Amino acid sequence: MARTPSDEFRDPDALVRRAGVRADPNRDQHFLVDDRVLDRLPEYAEGMDRRHVLEVGGGTGALTDRLLAVADEVTVVERDPDLAAFLREEFEDDVAAGRLTVVEGDALDVDLPEFTACVSNLPYGISSEIAFRLLPREKPAVLMFQKEFAERMAAEPGEDDYGRLSVTAGHYADVEVVEVVPREAFSPQPEVESAVVRTTPRDPEYEVPDEAFFLDFVKAVFTQRRKTIRNAIRNTAHISGLDDADAVVDAVEAVSDGESEADLREVLGEDVLRKRAGNVTPAQFAALARLADEHGRGGS
Repeated sequence: MARTPSDEFRDPDALVRRAGVRADPNRDQHFLVDDRVLDRLPEYAEGMDRRHVLEVGGGTGALTDRLLAVADEVTVVERDPDLAAFLREEFEDDVAAGRLTVVEGDALDVDLPEFTACVSNLPYGISSEIAFRLLPREKPAVLMFQKEFAERMAAEPGEDDYGRLSVTAGHYADVEVVEVVPREAFSPQPEVESAVVRTTPRDPEYEVPDEAFFLDFVKAVFTQRRKTIRNAIRNTAHISGLDDADAVVDAVEAVSDGESEADLREVLGEDVLRKRAGNVTPAQFAALARLADEHGRGGS
């Protein structure tokens, strides 16, 4: 059974001393040592199914300790062999009881378990890659990122930070920044502030016939975010995989002019081709991708 949250937690600085390691910023190691932030991370996961919590980047175990207080089972993925060995030793009773599993390896490569929620202070260098390995699993998560990355992830259309990351993350989940974390909460201090993001899986409000193509299409258009959608579609066919970009533009114009597919016209409006990517909603991207799939790809 999980420990009660009232139990005394291990001191983060003492864990670092016992581990006998020095965090290496060059290897993306910044240990979270602020007790108040550590205490709040599991609280942000209240309401989530915490039967089996995944933690990516266990470090010296300060967050692991707190997760064991609220979860039935915890799996930690730690790529540093010395830290993985330390976690097994430090939490040997939980390991023996089957409540803690320590997986040594890179979180981008190892087989992830069937977890019910993820709570992690992620290594900054793999933020994007691990986020998009986790999001398609459709499990709720509380994740620590660089502040800039977190704000881009949660941004809305029309905001300066809105981009490919915002659309892609929002395709899988509702995303909210729940706390900004100062540099002083870590040892050694990173050069930037961090932020905690909470993701809640849900189905998007739109449908896409080919998810991989939709995501590639969004990526392509945002490579020319200063161009109008008309020009971005034409200029990025080699990225999105279109065979006939002009046919796609013609199809969008026909919809916008009311000549076809009234359901899409309601979503796209009359001026979508004159917009820039930063002002196009995810639903509009989905409608554009649908037309691109139908009219611009081989044999369409």
